[in-house]
Amino acid sequence: MADIFDLTIIGGGIIGLASALEAVQRHPKLRLLVLEKEGQLAAHQTGHNSGVIHSGIYYKPGSLKAQTCVSGAKALSAFCEQHSIPYERCGKVVVATSADELPRLEELFRRGTANGVEGLEMIGPEQLREIEPHATGIKALYVPTTGIIDFPQVARTYAKLVQEYGGEIRTRHPVQKIVYANSGLVLETLQGAVRTRFLINCSGLFCDRLARMAGARPELQIVPFRGEYYTIAPQRRSLVKNLIYPVPDPALPFLGVHFTRTMDGMVEAGPNAVLAFAREGYRKTDVNWRDLRETLTFPGFWFMARKYWQTGMGEMYRSFSKQAFLKALQRLLPELTERDLQPGGSGVRAQAIAASGALVDDFVISLTGNALHVLNAPSPGATASLAIGRLIVEKAAQAFTLPR
Repeated sequence: MADIFDLTIIGGGIIGLASALEAVQRHPKLRLLVLEKEGQLAAHQTGHNSGVIHSGIYYKPGSLKAQTCVSGAKALSAFCEQHSIPYERCGKVVVATSADELPRLEELFRRGTANGVEGLEMIGPEQLREIEPHATGIKALYVPTTGIIDFPQVARTYAKLVQEYGGEIRTRHPVQKIVYANSGLVLETLQGAVRTRFLINCSGLFCDRLARMAGARPELQIVPFRGEYYTIAPQRRSLVKNLIYPVPDPALPFLGVHFTRTMDGMVEAGPNAVLAFAREGYRKTDVNWRDLRETLTFPGFWFMARKYWQTGMGEMYRSFSKQAFLKALQRLLPELTERDLQPGGSGVRAQAIAASGALVDDFVISLTGNALHVLNAPSPGATASLAIGRLIVEKAAQAFTLPR
């Protein structure tokens, strides 16, 4: 075969591209290939997220998320400065609207402090109104290091640098089959076969499927959850200065409906979190029968559903009821009216669920033979992409013989 590479990365999202950039910088002689099934890079989770640079307040101290978010955010800022990518450190408030949320708000402060998040401050209603004049709450956590950015632009810059360092990127190359042969792997794509010594699987919504294709037996499965957004009407965007978040439920890996200013001047409101009937199901009507069958025949899904069915029904109700969605938003912003909400976009989160039904909350990276699999890398994956890429390549360098 003419197409022979030392290392192939499947997935042209922000984590796959960050890993590729780290690999070609660390190993200049590496013959590296990135395969992306779509016609463009960053087409799915990277291109459909809210564009928030997360601070690191939510994650359990010692977890991979905690270890990579703060350092990754700093590395991202430095990268943007170096490559003239616009971003803003605009800050956010996490607002408690009832007394029962106060212990959880204190826990966020404790976690953020333990994780090295700088500048955290507990504030009362008066200071909250100074920061967000239209928000209402009894107490809030001010997080000045939170920011906003265009992550697809970051991903495209990663890709440009990968190519400048000698790496190759091929779009429209969905991997159909993976075969071990001659101490390496053959990746069969719709555009022909590729031979590689080693593989890194960063395929996001399909990471578990690709892992099984490579002979791994992950004890988890990806279940897709769609997050749906409204946007605030242009004449009412002044209701939100920067970012306003609720106190999240610690049992769930979702942050609740919130308000986010974007780099293009819009204000998004959302998302909810509803089961998607397709791994790329961005619309309510999108159904992929293979994806849905995999979800419904996975015992872990039913264990999870039995535990959180009430929450799930509430999210589904908000999906179909604009009034219910509005009511959730009005807890933070009482002046908001139904006329202020316009239809927005959506994204699909690749949520890993264990066989026990537990929602996997941390990043998961596992090794099987000649392949390294990134099996759970949701938020703050984009924020932490450079730090995660470094971690992935360090693990690959320990496991594989990569040319330097």
